[in-house]
Amino acid sequence: MAAIAREQHPRILATYGGEYSDPKLERSIARIIGSLTLDPDNPNQTYQITILNSPNINAFALPGGFLYLTRGLLALANDSAEVAAVVAHEMAHVTANHGIQRQQREAEEVLAARVVSDVLDGGGTGGQVALIRGKLRLAQFSRNQELEADAIGIRSIGRAGYDPYAAARFLQAMAAYSESRTVSSSANPNLDFLASHPNPPQRIDLAMRHARQFGQPGTGNRDRDAFLDGVDGMLFGDTPDEGFVRGTSFIHPVLGISFDVPQGFVIDNTAAAVTASGPGDMAVRFDGVTVEQRQSLTDYVRSGWVAGLDPASVRSMTINGNEAVNAQARAEGWQFDVTLIRSGRQVYRLLTAAPLASTDLQPVARAVADSFRTLSAAEKARIRPLRIRVVTVGAGDTVASMANRMVGTDRPQDLFRLLNGLGPGASLSVGNRVKIVTDR
Repeated sequence: MAAIAREQHPRILATYGGEYSDPKLERSIARIIGSLTLDPDNPNQTYQITILNSPNINAFALPGGFLYLTRGLLALANDSAEVAAVVAHEMAHVTANHGIQRQQREAEEVLAARVVSDVLDGGGTGGQVALIRGKLRLAQFSRNQELEADAIGIRSIGRAGYDPYAAARFLQAMAAYSESRTVSSSANPNLDFLASHPNPPQRIDLAMRHARQFGQPGTGNRDRDAFLDGVDGMLFGDTPDEGFVRGTSFIHPVLGISFDVPQGFVIDNTAAAVTASGPGDMAVRFDGVTVEQRQSLTDYVRSGWVAGLDPASVRSMTINGNEAVNAQARAEGWQFDVTLIRSGRQVYRLLTAAPLASTDLQPVARAVADSFRTLSAAEKARIRPLRIRVVTVGAGDTVASMANRMVGTDRPQDLFRLLNGLGPGASLSVGNRVKIVTDR
């Protein structure tokens, strides 16, 4: 089984954006792993931990001791004990042979091979579905196996001297994250830990019960400062290669393009495309395709990929100095505005959809298309990725003032509370260290 896991390792890296390299963070996580591998129940088991360059919140294990954490999960954690709780849970799956049991039950090829080949072969929508399905299987154990891993993991962190209540605390943090994500609708719920690790209130209650075996809350080490030192400066959200969402703007410094959506729309940057959902069941989809220079945009839009195209609606135009074509289509109760824009060697497609009864299609579609532009060298140079920064609370600082220091995020006060484990009524204390998100 370890040989199979080693074979899948490079494919998993490809699926999750590669390995996230940060020596300071890696040392911090390695210190946590080292304290957990002293478990007397399994002294001969070794582990290989990989931090994945993904903003999604996920952790999983493969047979043979291959453990994976995303940087998105590390951004949500607040101390070493919480990370230890996640890692110990995944170690428990390895030591209890859950992965082997799962593979025997499914009786099929290891998921990552098919998932990644689908995506790397060009995939499109089918590839994205396969990617989601595969990511779910990566961490999908039975409910009993999850509860067993919880119990083993909490016992491990307690024996290692960590706060045993960290497991319940992080489960609560993920529940708050899930609720926040549902409100914003800006992330795919199938792509992270929460979709494949059941998290009912009963699970938190059981985690609390296991923790009480070690004593009352306050027992054990949280090792918060060491963890915060590790995540300080860590990339947050999308990478430059994927482009950035900044409020109602999508900016791609590598491609050198940007566009805006109207207020009230929420942008979701996925592997397959950039999508935005808005009021009245309206939606916008943006992607890029390669079209030979000798093929006109007019011929391309009429080449059969647009269902229900009205050929008479096709017209050429220029958008901010770029060659473009616009057309209209109708299919299955929906109306579509299709705009193609050629920029350099790439052709970008903007598809805006609305129900047939909607009168907002054209105003929205025109506003989005007209906002498309190419970035100057100076603009590209000014665009920086978001990072976690750890700052110290000073006199007069509040949740609101700290949130005001954050950039590039939607609902900054909610995100600030989420990243720092602060409930609705919690306040800050002078001298505390907290995480903010900024491009500096």
